[in-house]
Amino acid sequence: MKAKLILIVLMAFLSCKGPIISTEQPSKVSVTIDLVNVRNDKVNVSLNFPYVDHGTVVFCIPKTVPGTYSTDNYGRFIENLKAFDKKGTEMQTRKLDLNRWEIVNAKELGQITYEVNDTYDIEKEGGVFSPAGTNIDAGKNFMLNLYAFVGYIQNMENMPYQLNIERPTHLYPGTALDFYSKNKDDNCIQDVFYMERYFELTDNPIMYAIPDTLSFKTDTMEIVLSLYSATGKYKARDLKPALIKTMTAQKNFLGKIDNTDRYAVLLYLADPAKLDARGAGALEHNNSTTVVFSENTSLEVLEQALIDVVSHEFFHILTPLNVHSEEIHNFDFNDPKMSKHLWMYEGVTEYFAQLFQVNQGLCSDTEFFERMTEKINTSKQFDDTVPFTLMSEYILTDAHKNSFYNVYQKGALIGMCLDITLRELSDGQSGILDLMQQLGQKYGKDRPFKDDELVNEIVRLTHPSIRTFFETYVYGETPIPYELFLEKVGLTLQTEIIETDYFFKDQIPYVDINRDSGDIYFRNRTNLNSFLKEMGVQGGDILRAINGKPISKDGYREPILESRQWKPGQDVSFLIEREGKEIVLKTKTIIPTVTEWKILEIHQSEINGALQLRKFWLNG
Repeated sequence: MKAKLILIVLMAFLSCKGPIISTEQPSKVSVTIDLVNVRNDKVNVSLNFPYVDHGTVVFCIPKTVPGTYSTDNYGRFIENLKAFDKKGTEMQTRKLDLNRWEIVNAKELGQITYEVNDTYDIEKEGGVFSPAGTNIDAGKNFMLNLYAFVGYIQNMENMPYQLNIERPTHLYPGTALDFYSKNKDDNCIQDVFYMERYFELTDNPIMYAIPDTLSFKTDTMEIVLSLYSATGKYKARDLKPALIKTMTAQKNFLGKIDNTDRYAVLLYLADPAKLDARGAGALEHNNSTTVVFSENTSLEVLEQALIDVVSHEFFHILTPLNVHSEEIHNFDFNDPKMSKHLWMYEGVTEYFAQLFQVNQGLCSDTEFFERMTEKINTSKQFDDTVPFTLMSEYILTDAHKNSFYNVYQKGALIGMCLDITLRELSDGQSGILDLMQQLGQKYGKDRPFKDDELVNEIVRLTHPSIRTFFETYVYGETPIPYELFLEKVGLTLQTEIIETDYFFKDQIPYVDINRDSGDIYFRNRTNLNSFLKEMGVQGGDILRAINGKPISKDGYREPILESRQWKPGQDVSFLIEREGKEIVLKTKTIIPTVTEWKILEIHQSEINGALQLRKFWLNG
């Protein structure tokens, strides 16, 4: 690492006033991002290129990035793109689409410059998932998901990148990357990063803020938390105990699996009173995760939310970091070919995020069963006959993009059933964590597998009957008979009828608020109760009125709470908006119920050895 840092120091000689176009032919792409001279909430970016041996090239900003499985078109946020030859003369460019620009006579290309707008302060964030988005708040915060700031020339993605970020002296980077810093003047520090290829650049987010960072060691791994709280409500130290407890347990669960020596959590807490990041959640990267939540959250809820999302994202160090296909390793940011194995990348990862908690004593067996039961109930709201590999391969298409949430439901259940099967076949001695360790040893982060060969390798490492499991339940159209797998560990799956309120199940409402439009709408992918189904309500319907009383962001609580006084047999009407049209729905009230699956213990499990297998499954 010292040799690399010395090389970076020798290469880094750029001014805070902007890059100088060199007449030499460097062996890398040199990028400068200026966080000092922010104008109109936009950041200036310049790229100096090595020798280009093509007459015409295409400069690209990603359309899709790994981990999002959505089309976000980050080129929408690029403005005033210009190209210059090695003498500084502007060259002709032609915009091909939202994300690509054609440059002719490219053998003379020296530099490309442009401005970048962010997503957080755009209404509805331009449809970009907040943790995959960007923030530009001069002097306060910069959330740099670098694929939204830095582009590439097509067919030159494997060139090394030197990233020079010029930032105000009072801000500091949160990142998993090694870097070198150099004072430029009293107001500017230049941080220099070196990446072996474009993919590495896109895989390493950086958050700049006034320093609020903590770190701790768990075994040989350093965990770094960098926090930005918009109004200063929270500090990193507030979350340290929960983070230490969670990530220490995760590292203990992984055992000898050790894929990275540093892992960074970049946590952005948005101001709910302003046009700021609206979404919540996290986006995984190989050595870090970006997390976005609202400041308008209690510490207890924030701690649990951080545990839930970070535990999932952290387990991505198993897959896709160490086990991934060629489609991911050679990801095409503007014409992506998706892998068939989301069941593993996201499903098994989510399964581990639940299993480690019961394995390490962070939750009880019953709580774990309840969480997996919830996944069964949610997954049943999707078409259970669609082959999971087919959905995965075509997840970006209109036919399957709305099924992505099922990856975290049925995908995790595939992981559970595979784990139980592997335990059964090995008399409890080996499970899916052992399989992932073996796959990691064979492949690793620099050796991708061929998509159609993964199952063959899994069968070779485990047992011939595993092929039937994949052909039937992952590649096939047969719904998984969860009760058959659960019986192996002394559990049973039964249905039960549960009474609910008209607008709530327990404390969870059937409606939600669109914070951008203020509309009250019925939640998608929710098992609506019998009353709402009888009424004809559909997920996504906007509720405009109840019994003639208008519903709005500021006046919805009273009419909804009044429903708790309804008696069976009353006439009720809803005015709802569906696909832009207003519709009146009418029915009489009934006692609302839902039918759900529930995992229960079989008391005779000790007789057939299932109890012992369950202990191997849950406790390892």
